[in-house]
Formats: sequence, C-alpha cells, structure tokens
Amino acid sequence: MSNVVADKDFLEFLVKSIVDHPDDVVVDRKVDEMGVLLSLKVNPQDMGQVVGRQGATAKAIRSLLRIVGIKNNARVNLKIEEPEGSTRASHAA
Repeated sequence: MSNVVADKDFLEFLVKSIVDHPDDVVVDRKVDEMGVLLSLKVNPQDMGQVVGRQGATAKAIRSLLRIVGIKNNARVNLKIEEPEGSTRASHAA
C-alpha cells in the first residue's frame, strides 16, 4: 500500500516544505488509463513559490514525481490548480 500513495505523500511533503502556508496545501490523487494525476492546490500567496521563476520549480517538482512514478511503475502527472480570484490572465496588457 505504501507505494500506492508514495507519490501523493511525496508531493505533499515537498510542497509543504517550500510554501509559507503549509496547512493550505491540498493534494488530490486520481488514477485512470493515462496513469496517476495529482492535483495540487495551495494558498494564492504561495503560487509564486510553487511555480518558480519561469516555471522552474514546477518543472523540477514534475521531474521528481516522474522518478517516483518510475520506481512504482506508474506514470505520474501534476496539475497545479489556479487559485480562486487569480489575476494572472488580466496581466496580458
């Protein structure tokens, strides 16, 4: 059973270690024919820390999850949920 949720626990530990509001970190795990999908929700103030400069942190987290998935013979994907009230789309101007 430990390898079934190893990816979820790993992601939760990793993200809680880098954000300012660790109690707001929520990880949902879904399994389908494409593999494992982990959905990550964090406090809106922590989005910058999770995504990183030019997405570098998010890319590194995805690489680590891929390694955890390979160890457990699963394809692991990460979806970072956009927080409510996000202003990212309106910065296009």
